[in-house]
Amino acid sequence: MLASKTLLSKQTLAVLSRQPACFVHHGDYGNWGNTNIAVVFSGCGWWDGTDVHEGVYTMYHLSRNGARFQMFAPNQQQMHVMDHMRKQPGSGENRNMMMEAARFSHGQGMTQMQDLSKLDVNSFDAIIFPGGHGITKNLCSFVKDGKDFKLHNDVERVLKEFHRSRKPIGLASMAPMLACRVLPSIEVTMGYEKDDNTRWGNWPNTNMVQAVKSMGARHNVPYVDEKNKVVSTPTFMWETEYHYHYIFDGIGNMVKHVMRMSTK
Repeated sequence: MLASKTLLSKQTLAVLSRQPACFVHHGDYGNWGNTNIAVVFSGCGWWDGTDVHEGVYTMYHLSRNGARFQMFAPNQQQMHVMDHMRKQPGSGENRNMMMEAARFSHGQGMTQMQDLSKLDVNSFDAIIFPGGHGITKNLCSFVKDGKDFKLHNDVERVLKEFHRSRKPIGLASMAPMLACRVLPSIEVTMGYEKDDNTRWGNWPNTNMVQAVKSMGARHNVPYVDEKNKVVSTPTFMWETEYHYHYIFDGIGNMVKHVMRMSTK
């Protein structure tokens, strides 16, 4: 029996050693009472807005940990509309980010999508940006302008305001690019710096890792930056077909650290 337990322990460690530490589940859920979190969306859909899984996982973990949250998105047109089957832009069609992001809404009141221009830092304890290509297409101009990209005005405003107010900022997937542009020398992770293609999946967006490093951010350090109150998780920077529970757990870890920091 002891030998079997030892073998199982070694096998478990071997499996976990292949995964970024931020994907490993960090224990039980907490309950931080009336913590109020702003969640910022960029549309709806991995290729042209907020990834559906990341948006839903974020809201689930906030709810599970006892937080209240409100959803925001810019009330402006998105860069383009992607055909998610063909992974190509659709022809002659455009959509509003807030209207698209409202697909995440359910019910009335606090769960309705709000205009990002109305987000008041004084009403919230922290802010979270779920990932998706809308980060690089709609919330900033990285896809168009590369390293010279600019942030959407309200995105820049809220990031600076939350940081100035010493309120935590959660960043998933590509979202560290937003914070790194306006908050110098923060510590983030976007996963691996090289595209290691294995049976576990691969990392196809390493150019974005190089972009955040060129802006002065420290990368591949512990993904919780206690000094700046910034928490990041790679999520679908890791391209995997089967291991969605790691993405789920990674977002859960990010949410729990954001909520922990919001009580300090």
